[in-house]
Amino acid sequence: MNYLAQAFAWIADPAHQGGPGGIWARLGEHLLYTLIATTAAAAIAIPLGYWIGHTGRGRGLIVGATGVARALPTLGVLTLIALLAGVGVGAPLAALAVLALPSILAGAYAGLDAIPASTIDAARALGMSEWQVLTRVEIPLGLPQLIGGLRSATLQVVATATLVAYVGGGGLGRYLFLGLKTQDYPQMLAASLLAVGLAITGEVCFGVLSWLIGRRRPLALSNE
Repeated sequence: MNYLAQAFAWIADPAHQGGPGGIWARLGEHLLYTLIATTAAAAIAIPLGYWIGHTGRGRGLIVGATGVARALPTLGVLTLIALLAGVGVGAPLAALAVLALPSILAGAYAGLDAIPASTIDAARALGMSEWQVLTRVEIPLGLPQLIGGLRSATLQVVATATLVAYVGGGGLGRYLFLGLKTQDYPQMLAASLLAVGLAITGEVCFGVLSWLIGRRRPLALSNE
């Protein structure tokens, strides 16, 4: 039996599915890490990106900073924050949020930046306040780019969250590091398959969300 078949057999084994160290518990931890890190990054990046896109202030600085942040090595950031903050779940969550922030910030900023100036001028000519221009014109028109940024950030966090186990956390990475330590390669491959499956599921969910927004957006704008 090859490693791939052994990995699927490992996943299907009921002994590996229940309990605090089982597949479902590890999947739940992995999803929780992803949700916390992405939400924390979004809480910072979306308002900042909208402010930059609407006012045009700090555009060059942010574009350069997001480019640099995207080039940071994931394991290096995780190790550095773990050394500064101590081993535990908090440090890897902070590292994952740092890694997710550039994609969301770029999506929020680019969505507003791509709107033609004539559209904004027309909204102002109709008597809209700056807040109405932002909330009724810029945010709806820039929503697809924001969803794209959230999509990239979430998939990156799902893939990277396996490293949380490297500094003492849980998630699917536990199987990877345990399998590496005991040379249990089917277990390692099973963890990789589960992480890939989770990423594909997230990709499908964001694809459906983008499609729904694409269908509703023209109708919403026509009602303005």
